[in-house]
Amino acid sequence: MFKNNSYHLSYCTNIHPGANWESTFDSLKKFVPGIKYEVSRNQPFGLGLRLSNKASEELNEADHLSEFKNWLDQNNVYIFTMNGFPYGNFHAEKVKDMVHHPDWTTRERVIYTKRLFEQLAVLLPNEISGGISTSPISYKYWHDSEELKGKALELGARHLVEIVLHLHELERTTGKYMHLDIEPEPDGLLENSDEVIHFFSKYLIPIAMPILHNTLDMQGVRAEELVKRYITVCYDICHFSLAYEEPEQTFMKFKDAGIAIGKIQVSAALKILYQKEDNAAIWETLSHFNEPTYLHQVTELIGQQVKTYNDLPVVLAAKKDFTELRAHFHVPIFLERFGKLYSTQDHILKVIDYLKQHTISEHLEIETYTWDVLPSEFKRDLSESIIREIQWLTSKL
Repeated sequence: MFKNNSYHLSYCTNIHPGANWESTFDSLKKFVPGIKYEVSRNQPFGLGLRLSNKASEELNEADHLSEFKNWLDQNNVYIFTMNGFPYGNFHAEKVKDMVHHPDWTTRERVIYTKRLFEQLAVLLPNEISGGISTSPISYKYWHDSEELKGKALELGARHLVEIVLHLHELERTTGKYMHLDIEPEPDGLLENSDEVIHFFSKYLIPIAMPILHNTLDMQGVRAEELVKRYITVCYDICHFSLAYEEPEQTFMKFKDAGIAIGKIQVSAALKILYQKEDNAAIWETLSHFNEPTYLHQVTELIGQQVKTYNDLPVVLAAKKDFTELRAHFHVPIFLERFGKLYSTQDHILKVIDYLKQHTISEHLEIETYTWDVLPSEFKRDLSESIIREIQWLTSKL
């Protein structure tokens, strides 16, 4: 939202329609000035920009990029982070697992991400770092064996090394430091901190070493540091709560592995707690969140293992006994209860407490993109909802 000594804080514009550049820009002009007036009236307003591939291509046409930069300057708005995870349309049509398509095994994903960074380099103010969040390599169920998953991770790592070289060159020519933030989520090839650390140590770093040696004459510790400078983690609070990871534990794991957190996405998942006397009402309330647009994976902690059900209908059909379930449905961060259900807002509060004592990331981005598909009893005016989320978070910080 505003610039201060610690954070750039805002919301992600994947909330708004953005199939092409015209609809993206129309949404920004409609919503952003009013939101800024309420939450950052006399200060610059940071924004988390989401561009589909089509919108990004069209932004490079005619004078669109310079016109957009002028509009930002005129409205005292700046871009510090972008969401490069969804490649295609993200509203008003079925997304589900296609949110990962094309994945990091494809050239399309590489080309799209490079273009986003080139555009961010133009939009990013001087003296500010920039980041783009992205898919956790691929979707697990698209690869039928451990061998095929390994091949996808290997190819994804090779493509990420291309991004390292691209960002290194952009920093050399523009003076602007930018990083790619890998965003683990349930049923991605990278779901949790252990899988991210394993990917860095077994795939990304070993694959990068000979490439950086041949292209930059860089090896050893210097080469590893370069990779970890440009490839970081997007810590989505909702996603890591679905992995049943405590924030402090995760932050320490990444610190010990030398892996930086480029962005914290502030988001909450649904939490379903078993209560015998209210069991029927709990299932009924949960059924209201069953909608056809997005994937809503459900996780359950069984002993020390996290079991993942690939979508909410699977759980609703089984209605199995449980102690606690968590559902990948980004619910408003300012609410702790949703009828008979709860949220993982407590994880957000734990992250905030940790941030007050430790510097983890300077990019905070609220990412509640489900306003259109929330059950009707929880829907409110979109601008008012975004403002309320920002005000809630800033009050806690």
